[in-house]
Amino acid sequence: MTNKKSGRHTFSFDGGEKLTTIGASFFVSYLYHQYVDSNHNNWASIKTQKSRISTISRTENFHKSWLNHIKSMNDANLNKNTLGLDGVTIKEMAKAIDRSL
Repeated sequence: MTNKKSGRHTFSFDGGEKLTTIGASFFVSYLYHQYVDSNHNNWASIKTQKSRISTISRTENFHKSWLNHIKSMNDANLNKNTLGLDGVTIKEMAKAIDRSL
């Protein structure tokens, strides 16, 4: 869904505007680091990581739902991230996080 004021595309599910701010790929990468493999640090290359992590911390009630949405997202769209992760990998990471929660 596109916000008419900002022109920014936001996810159209509960908390979607927050996930848009965080970035789906960043969200998965950071949670993967937290819950599955502490050696995974792709998320750390993002300059705005502190504000994104702060938003992640404030939105725990959405995490399970977001992971489910991410697992069904278009690979090509997930491929657009700047973390060096492809869509298939992001979805596999989301599944691993889901099993760990």
